[in-house]
Formats: sequence, C-alpha cells, structure tokens
Amino acid sequence: MDTYIKFFDRIGIADIPVVGGKNASLGEMYNRLSSAGITVPYGFATTASAFRLFLKANGLDHKLRDLLHTLDRENYTNLRDIGSGARQYILDADLPEKLSAAIAEAYTGLCERETAEVAVRSSATAEDLPEASFAGMHDTFLNVTGEKNVLRAVKQCFASLYTDRAIKYREDKGFKHEEVALSAGIQKMVRADKGCSGVGFTVDPESGFDKVVLLSGVWGLGENMVQGAVNPDDFYVFKPALKKGYNAIIRKELGSKDKTMIYTDTDHHVATTNTDTPKDKQETFILSDEEIHRLARWAVIIEEHYGKPMDIEWAKDGLTRRLFIIQARPETVHRSDTGTFFREYRISGKGKTLTSGNAIGHKIVHGTVRLLSSPADAGKLSPGDIIVTGSITPDWDPLLKSVSAIVTNKGGRTSHAAIVSRELGIPAIVGCMDATRVLTEGVKVTVSCAEGNTGYVYEGEIPFTAKDIDLSRVKMPKTEVKLILSDPGTAFRLAAYPHKGVGLLRMEFIITHQIKIHPMALVDFRKITDKTTRVSIEELTRGYKRKEVCFIDKLAQGIATICAAFYPEEVIVRLSDFKSNEYANLIGGRYFEPVEENPMLGFRGASRYYNEAYREAFKLECEAIRKVRSEMGFHHLKVMVPFCRTPEEGRKVIRLMAENGLVQGEEGLEIYTMIEIPGNVILAEEFARIFDGFSIGSNDLTQLVLGIDRDSEFVSNLFDENNRAVKMMITSVIAEAQKAGIKTGLCGQAPSDLPEFAAFLVESGIDSISFNPDALLTGIENMCKAEDHILRVSSGQP
Repeated sequence: MDTYIKFFDRIGIADIPVVGGKNASLGEMYNRLSSAGITVPYGFATTASAFRLFLKANGLDHKLRDLLHTLDRENYTNLRDIGSGARQYILDADLPEKLSAAIAEAYTGLCERETAEVAVRSSATAEDLPEASFAGMHDTFLNVTGEKNVLRAVKQCFASLYTDRAIKYREDKGFKHEEVALSAGIQKMVRADKGCSGVGFTVDPESGFDKVVLLSGVWGLGENMVQGAVNPDDFYVFKPALKKGYNAIIRKELGSKDKTMIYTDTDHHVATTNTDTPKDKQETFILSDEEIHRLARWAVIIEEHYGKPMDIEWAKDGLTRRLFIIQARPETVHRSDTGTFFREYRISGKGKTLTSGNAIGHKIVHGTVRLLSSPADAGKLSPGDIIVTGSITPDWDPLLKSVSAIVTNKGGRTSHAAIVSRELGIPAIVGCMDATRVLTEGVKVTVSCAEGNTGYVYEGEIPFTAKDIDLSRVKMPKTEVKLILSDPGTAFRLAAYPHKGVGLLRMEFIITHQIKIHPMALVDFRKITDKTTRVSIEELTRGYKRKEVCFIDKLAQGIATICAAFYPEEVIVRLSDFKSNEYANLIGGRYFEPVEENPMLGFRGASRYYNEAYREAFKLECEAIRKVRSEMGFHHLKVMVPFCRTPEEGRKVIRLMAENGLVQGEEGLEIYTMIEIPGNVILAEEFARIFDGFSIGSNDLTQLVLGIDRDSEFVSNLFDENNRAVKMMITSVIAEAQKAGIKTGLCGQAPSDLPEFAAFLVESGIDSISFNPDALLTGIENMCKAEDHILRVSSGQP
C-alpha cells in the first residue's frame, strides 16, 4: 500500500517529494509533536506515485504538456481556457482500479463507520517550501462521507493542481508543471462548523516582528475568513511572557463575524452554506484566554521544531470542544527580511478621507479606482490601477501583480487579500465596509498604509515621500536614544529603528483612538442623559458586562503592545495629560469637564488624579498599568507623572498610586516626573527625593519660562528652546539629578531641529534624549556630532 498510500504515522517532513508539503508537515507534527500536547487529526495521503499512475493510465501527461505549451506566457490572455481544459482532462478521467482500491481500503481503516466524515486536502510536492507558498492555490473538500464521495474528492484535488492561480504561480516561481505532483490528504473531520477555526502566524505578518504570535479566527469554517467575507477576531500573544507563564495576550480585537459557514447535508456530497451569526455570538470572542494561550504555545513549539517562522491553521471541534492543528507551513513574506534595510513612506499632506480600514503593508501609492465585482472584470484593468471590490479570493490572484493597491469592503489581517498583497509587496486596505459604495470608478485616489494600523483612501493624488534607510549604517551615540510614541499600531515596525527604549509613551492617543470615551462616562454611565451618546457608549463597550473594564482592557492592551515591541528596553508611560477642553471632546466628556478660560494652566496633570472629579477615572488608569506590569509581566514599564506643581502634590499622587496597586519599588516599579514647570527646577532637589527620575518636557518648560502661550500665533515667533533662560533651567535640573543619582531625559523636537541644542544637552550630561519617529535619525546624527566634538576638544584637536 505504501506505493500509493501512506498513513500519517509513516510520514515525516522529508517526504515532501512523496506527499507534498502540507501532508509531510501534518505527518511530521503527528509523529514528532504529539508528545508536546499538540493534536493533529489522523489520516493518510495519496503519493506522488499515485498521481503519476493516474496521469499515465489515462494518457494525461502528454495531453497536459501539449496544452500548457500553448499558454500565452506574455500576457496570459488564454490562462482561463488553459486551466479549464487541464482540469476537465482530469475530471473526465478514471482513477486506476488499484489506486481506487487502495484509497477505499485506507478510508475504511481510518473510519469507524462507512459514512464517517473526512476532510480531503490538496498537497503539492513543490508546496510550502521556504522560498514559495502555494497557500490557497489548490482545493480542499470538507465533510466528505462514503467511499464514492472520497474518491470523487481525490480526483477533484488532482484537478486543482491546474487552477488558473496555481498555473500562474508556478510560472512566476519557475516551477516546471510536469515536475509537480498532487497528493490528496484524507483526515478525520474536525467539526469546526459547530465550533470555530482560524490561522496563526509566529511573526507579526505586517512588520515581521518575531516576538508575537498572531491568532485570527471566526465561528464555523475558516473559509469565510480566507475569502475576506467576515472580519475575524484577532489575538496577539507575546512569546517571552508566554514562556514565563504570565498573561501573554497583549491585544484582543473583536471582529464582526456576522456570517458563520457550516456544512449542509446534500446526499452526503460536499456542500457548505453561510448563516447569519446570532448577535450574542458576534459580540463574543471565539476563544477563551486559556485556549488562546494553548494555541499560542503550540505555535511556538511548531516554530521551534521547524526552526523558522510558521503559518498555521487551527480548528476547534464544536462537539468535543478540542483544539486541533490542521496545517503548518513556513511563513514566506518576512523569512528573508534582514530587518536592517527598509523604505519609509510619509504622507506630505492630507486631503479628504474617502474610506478607511485595516492597513496591510506600509506603502503609499497613487492610482485610478477600478470597481470590479469578480475576476471576470479583468478587462477593465490597466497597469497601476487600484482594485476596489467586496472581497478577494484566490481566483483573483492572476490579476493582482499589475495593480498598485487593493481596497476591499470585507476582510481582516489574515484574509486572502491581506496575505497575497504582502507576498506581492503591494499595499492593501481591507475591511473598509463601504469602499465599493463611496469610491467612484475612474477617479484618482491616494492609498496610504503608512499611518499605523489604519489605512486611508484620500481623494486625489496627495504628495508623499519615500526614503530608503539602511539601519546597519546608523552610528549610535553614547547618550541613550529613545523614542516618543503614542500609536500602538506603529510599535512593531518602529522597534526596528535604533533605540534604547521609549522615553515617552503618550497614553492619550490610545484613549482617543481605541477607547474614545471619557473614563468618568464609564464609571458613572447613569449621568449620561443624551440618547445618542448613550448608544455610542453602548456600542463601543459591547461585550463588556462592566463598562469601566473596557477602558482598563483597551488601555492595557495599547500599552502592552508598545512594551512588547521594545522589550526588554525600558518604556516610560506618562499618566494622562489631557487638558479639560480635550477631555470634553471625548464621548460623554462634556458631562464631567469644567469650562476653563486657560486649560493649559488649569485642571491637568497631577492635580486631576486626586481630585474627586477624576479620582475614580484615575483608578482605571492605575489598574491598566498594574495589569500590564503584574499580570502580563512587563516590569520594564515605568510610570511618569506629568505637570506636578509641588512636592506635596507628588507625594499625594504616589500615595494614591499605591492605594491602586502601583507601589513605588514593588516589582521594580520606578516613578518619574516631568520637569516642565519652573517650580520643578527650583525645587529639583526635593523632587529628586520623591521621584526615581526626571523627564524634561522642553515645550511646556520653554512656554512657562518665557511666558509664551505656544498655541498663540501672535507670539509663536518668540518660542525658542535655545533661549539662555531655558538652557539655564535645563542645566540646573540635570546637575541636581546627577547630584541625587537619578537619571534625566528630555522629550522634544528641538534636539533634532537644532543641532546646537542637541550639543548643549550632550555637553550638559543628560542621560537620554527622546525623539518622535520622524526626527529620530536626524536627532541621532546631531547627538553623534556633538559627542565627536566633545571628544575632539577633550583631546586637544581643533
């Protein structure tokens, strides 16, 4: 039987030439990783010899070779006809009797009853190699029952070796068609139709960041997710925390999951149907935290076994409640990425936003909108056009190499549109919901995927820049270089920049973009009387029994994502520093905020935290940070108190933090304060006895030293960090910090804009300087020049 059939317990990864990459990997995991707790459904595979026997017995090898010889390899104008003809050759042929008998005997041996359900999957002998991924190229048939239907499904798998997309992919990758064979894998069925299913990556598929596992999934069969028909749940798991036994889930994103694909019973033939997902299930995550951790651990074990980043498929049986790995292949997009060279795109201005969704890739392009309903509309396309459609399935693949971008209504970060756009290196925006409705055929637009996790389609051709950066050539100064960050969506990509951590994590961005609601509106929801506001809050907190937990979770996840990206370097998170007018703009904010004549100097920073008007909201901030440090294990996270007017206020805030689970010194917790008020400088010695470090906020300090409202256009020309009075303040506080043995950093634009200011800071002995990402490389250059100058002077050189 081994000539034509091999059971999984007799298959290993070395058998790719015999049973293809997918089946070889399944056998490898079944035999080598079951002892680690990983469950793989048992089964068997037809061999390459079986496929070649089938071709030879029907005289198809010559027919297929002659047919493919007529393929238009320049423009692929006859690809559809060639593919259809090749598949029909196979479907019209008969399986040799000895092969049919071998498959039937193996099926009977695998199953306990004649009508047992199995999955029949295609596996090509050139598939899942490190340099190529045939994901989605060949067909899979699920819920197949009975010998007759199994044999029919095997032949259909054989035919899928010649799908249009598979033919084109082999042409692009240089594989000879006649040298690739098709193996059919027959596995016991996992009833994911009654449970859930999805995929996982052992690197972040966008940035290639290798310290996370991304799991995505939907209710029912995973085909909905692959086709981009629904938006899935996403879970990001931090590998180092996972290994140490902490709560390693750093981000959970609830997808709409409005459709559930299930099996239908049509005379025991393969059939599926999409059903509407009940509202309560749409608002429920498909996996428990324990299941997320288990799948992530399995993914890491698989990655370590193969010694490379992996792309896996998983399923949960709704009857047995058991999890299974049903496929694992090498991840190909980032495998050869050295991480030292990349192109950085920046939008130069922003026009009218037409639609937005999940950004795939980091590019910006211009192009003409082409509204397509199916691949049959390919005649509308010209090179460089932007495909706008409902969703992308593998049938679209031959069209995509010539387009500049893809925009879809549906789909998540692991949909086929996302996967293929990464492989092709073209930007995509998926899950826009309304792209086909709001974008007009033939108009010029700008697609921007360079602004974090959200991608935008702008009206017209917005100018942008593209700059090649070789990070291996960046010389680092001795003075520590840190980043100023606010958007977790950019963290994994920016972690590739040269740095010594994050000197300022602004949590305000997370609150305005991820949470959107005033925290007191969650604490005291009864106070909200406006119906529209109440509906908005209810919608944003769906899935949470207690609304304030939404604030804690989303803030914690945003902070944890940045902590994970920069692990193990320190990350300093600043407690919220909205002004009252900014807080009022949050949903429900007007019910809780005073109206102030000068919010810049009013109810902000430390004075908020212990005030009864905000005290309960401050507890939520503390709980989020405590969760990140204690439950997730990010002990390299430090906390910074902004706009602390007096030492007494500093002590009061530290006591309040301790009451809320953030005890200075416990688990290595360090608490810094911002130096941005002249009083902070004058009383620096006393502040140094209270706090573990200083961070100079040069914007506010300059404003208050010079008496300039930095928001006023009338006196903005007088705003100057190089002013002697400002520098005297900075020099004084650095000296006091050094005397006290604590560190001092500075966060601001000046060291990158003004080389002489960077030189002044370095000469003053500052410990670190933090830059916005767009100013980082210029700032590093200025710091290196300053240190070189100091070295030359100290050695007597001119």
